[in-house]
Amino acid sequence: MTQPPVIPNKILQLNYPQHVAEYPTYEEAQAAVDYLADEKFAVENILIVGTNLRLLERVTGRRTWGSVLGEGAVSGISTGLLVGLMLVLFVGNGNWAMLWVGLAMGIVFGVLFRALAYSLSGGKRDFNSARQTVATSYEILAEHRVAQEARDLLARRPGARAAQFE
Repeated sequence: MTQPPVIPNKILQLNYPQHVAEYPTYEEAQAAVDYLADEKFAVENILIVGTNLRLLERVTGRRTWGSVLGEGAVSGISTGLLVGLMLVLFVGNGNWAMLWVGLAMGIVFGVLFRALAYSLSGGKRDFNSARQTVATSYEILAEHRVAQEARDLLARRPGARAAQFE
């Protein structure tokens, strides 16, 4: 028998959780819990757990000096606008030219810092990507005292018998 996972957040813990059902998608697990709620089951005793985690990383493009400097300029714009606004409010006595000074400083520093970080990377990870961790299945767990009731209710759910044979 496997031990339940250690979960640091107390609200996400169940006492003596037991397996109720497993579904291939989160939407199906959510629909099962919704069905339990509709049947007046005490759903506060339920936990949906994503299992068999996978890290997906979609490579979105090659990282070049041009893209690095462009990213630096874009990230520097928001910082520069904030610095410029602070200069206008606290130093410039209403001189809006200070906004342009702050914006220019933000862009310059954004480009410099991105360029420095890229040059120090030594050519490692010369690509941009987006990452996401996803579960490949979703298990419904319930407190031990109500787990069998949840199983029985889900067995009566319309289409439950057909789903067992898929």
